[in-house]
Amino acid sequence: MTGESTWFHRRGALGAYGWETVVDGRLPGWEHTELRIGVLAEGEVLEIAAPGRERIVVPLSGSFTVRHTEDGRTTETMLVGRESVFDGPSDVLYLSSACSAVVRGNGRVAVASAPTDAVHPTRRIRADETPVELRGAGGSSRQVHNFGTPDTLDAERLIVCEVITPAENWSSYPPHKHDEHVEGHESRLEEIYYFEAAPTREGGRSDSADAAFGLFSTYSSAAGEIEIAAMVRTGDVALVPYGFHGPAVAAPGYDLYYLNVMAGPERERVWLITDDPAHAWVRDTWSGQDVDPRLPYRAEGAH
Repeated sequence: MTGESTWFHRRGALGAYGWETVVDGRLPGWEHTELRIGVLAEGEVLEIAAPGRERIVVPLSGSFTVRHTEDGRTTETMLVGRESVFDGPSDVLYLSSACSAVVRGNGRVAVASAPTDAVHPTRRIRADETPVELRGAGGSSRQVHNFGTPDTLDAERLIVCEVITPAENWSSYPPHKHDEHVEGHESRLEEIYYFEAAPTREGGRSDSADAAFGLFSTYSSAAGEIEIAAMVRTGDVALVPYGFHGPAVAAPGYDLYYLNVMAGPERERVWLITDDPAHAWVRDTWSGQDVDPRLPYRAEGAH
């Protein structure tokens, strides 16, 4: 259970229950994080029934209504979405672990979750409330939407964000890991990467959308053996139970997006990483470099 076939899955390969992709405890060796990707047409619905999980509903393309029930009370929340994941943040909805829900809309939607019985308040986070971070510099510049991170969201285990990497840039770099608990230095977190790719805004060809791709890799650490070295396209999923991961590279001509879902067994909800010592020095080279002027990405015409 070390190879790419175990931890990397093409679009649709994990389809179940009417969802295009389902990552959950059915997968051997997977415990702390879950992800569902759904594709809905007008009038269709997807159910999120099982309690005992905290969740974040993330529109990928399109807008959605979430009808959620908790303690016998039912509420409908409208999530104003976006045309694509490259158009800036979307509204998202954190659902309490006591909730069941039904999702309606037209487009693609992600539901990230982590098992827990602890109950935190259900909350809609509007797009304009999402902290947008420009991380790195030069060719390592990327845009991070921190709607589900500890500084933004009250949750028990779940840490979720999304990253946009412009064409030719590198992200998840230097390679790093978070597979052991080292007090104050590293946290133990399982992680899911869900990818999308598209022709870049800077003169990309719309007829090449289906061919859009990036690259992603993982490799072993003392915690376990793993190896992924893959071309990644829209809908693909990489699972990182342990090991160093990165870089995620946007190919020339194509922008790359990924949704990160993290959770672990530790009581403290915190993201602490250890860079691969062989490559950690690269961070120092960013000093004095400007952030890529293409960032931040927003909806076309937005300011």
